[in-house]
Amino acid sequence: MTRHVFALLILGAVPAAAPAEENVDLATIHRIKNEAFHGSQVMDQLFFLTDVNGPRLTNSPGFRAAADWSVRRLKDWGVSSARTERWGTFGRGWSLTRFSAHMKEPVYAPLPGIAKAWSAATPGAITAEVVSAPVFTLQEDADRFDLPKVTERIRQYAADQKGKLRGRIVLAEPARELAPPTNPASERYDDKKLADLATAPEPFAAPPLERPLMRLAADPKKRWLIFEAYPAEVLWEYFERIEDAYDGLNAFLHDEGAAAVLSTDQRGAGGILFAENAGRWGKDAASPPVWVVLQPEAYYRLTRLVERKIPVKVELEVAATFHDDATDGVNVVAEIPGTKKKDEVVMLGGHLDSWHAGTGATDNAAGCAVALEAMRILKALDLTMDRTVRLALWSGEEQGLYGSRGYVKEHFGDPVTMALKPEHAKLAAYFNLDNGTGKIRGVYLQGNDLVRPVFESWLAPFRDLGATTLTIRDTGGTDHQSFDDLGLPGFQFIQDPLDYGSRTHHSNLDVYDHIVPADLMQASAILASFVYDAATRPDMLPRKPLPKPLPKPKEP
Repeated sequence: MTRHVFALLILGAVPAAAPAEENVDLATIHRIKNEAFHGSQVMDQLFFLTDVNGPRLTNSPGFRAAADWSVRRLKDWGVSSARTERWGTFGRGWSLTRFSAHMKEPVYAPLPGIAKAWSAATPGAITAEVVSAPVFTLQEDADRFDLPKVTERIRQYAADQKGKLRGRIVLAEPARELAPPTNPASERYDDKKLADLATAPEPFAAPPLERPLMRLAADPKKRWLIFEAYPAEVLWEYFERIEDAYDGLNAFLHDEGAAAVLSTDQRGAGGILFAENAGRWGKDAASPPVWVVLQPEAYYRLTRLVERKIPVKVELEVAATFHDDATDGVNVVAEIPGTKKKDEVVMLGGHLDSWHAGTGATDNAAGCAVALEAMRILKALDLTMDRTVRLALWSGEEQGLYGSRGYVKEHFGDPVTMALKPEHAKLAAYFNLDNGTGKIRGVYLQGNDLVRPVFESWLAPFRDLGATTLTIRDTGGTDHQSFDDLGLPGFQFIQDPLDYGSRTHHSNLDVYDHIVPADLMQASAILASFVYDAATRPDMLPRKPLPKPLPKPKEP
């Protein structure tokens, strides 16, 4: 995004009133810290969200169980308003109940993997010949997010492979050589990296949503630039059109009678596997084939054998269920009523849904456990707050911020038309947590320099816990964007990366064991304090100028 540039220009042109000194209630902050550190229940919240109820694919039985558990837990704490709230229609759920894969010829070997979400099931255990028919070549990798090239490549693929795939297991990725890792698997921000993050980026104007920029999506190290460049509403609608194009590939493979499709993800070197979706979740989406992602080392063994024309047979069993009984999307919502300004609201939350290879611990049970713990702390201390505090645990984030986008549109307004609702004027702030287990190191200001002195004061009691950094930068890819796109003060915290980007994000390692308890306790104290500060501050948090209505994305 580049809205911070617009805000800075405005701030340079219009004199702003000098900020009043922030009064931080250190006695209450001390009580919050004490409860967060010595009475913590955050790992208990995490245990139930992950080991008991995870994974939590949107509209799956796991998601519904986790949502219902969250409502019960909140009510147990005396938050009687806890409920699920419909945000719109999502589509069918999906769950995996059995998976096994084995190479049978030329020798036996287990094949570590998992079925992609919303892919079909096999009719029991099947054994079939493996053939190589990659959709893209290595030279075409950068075109996977280029809509015209995706459409043309799938059309050509259908012509080339017509009649060749029936009854066979298809290798859909080209052979690669795995490069040895050069970066640490886990890291915490040091002073230099925090200083770099606090430095404002060079001003730039976002180019049109065109092919050269979208090629960045093929490079995991640069993918974040896309989220900086475009508002969430525009970006996700573009990716939905990309998904529509891949629906054509699914339909072809299904109609051709391919027994199954195998692929891998180059992020997974070292035995890790990353799994997202094979098809769409709408009832009318093209029927996907059985689609399995394997660990890279296992997958590339198959490609080498096939390339050398050595016959390969694989046995595969996938038991998966589509759930069409409840297609509405829901969020978990709960409130602690305010007192003299109860019609004004401070929100906190994170997304409850996850992918399915692990149990969704770092993405994003950690954020939800912290948000729940913050609510527990505020309720346990029986703090009097002028404004109402509202928790939201979102669904559909992984598919395109659906839960928060639907909620914002229902309650606050439409970012495409900028038609605002009365509640828009009543939201003091939304605080989001969704960057793994790492401790909070500061806040992304989303281009809003007006809140800098406020947040400096609010962070001061946590300086000795490593929370010191404010950056004017935007960050993207999560639910605070839905608020920011409508000119609402929505913020995401800066967190230590640890192994979030390298090993756990959407992988089979996204489990309870990769959570750092002390980090979640620190985050719980900071989130509860920020919410309390915002709920008791005499004035609402200052806002940036309203953004222009979002254009509908254009074809590149």
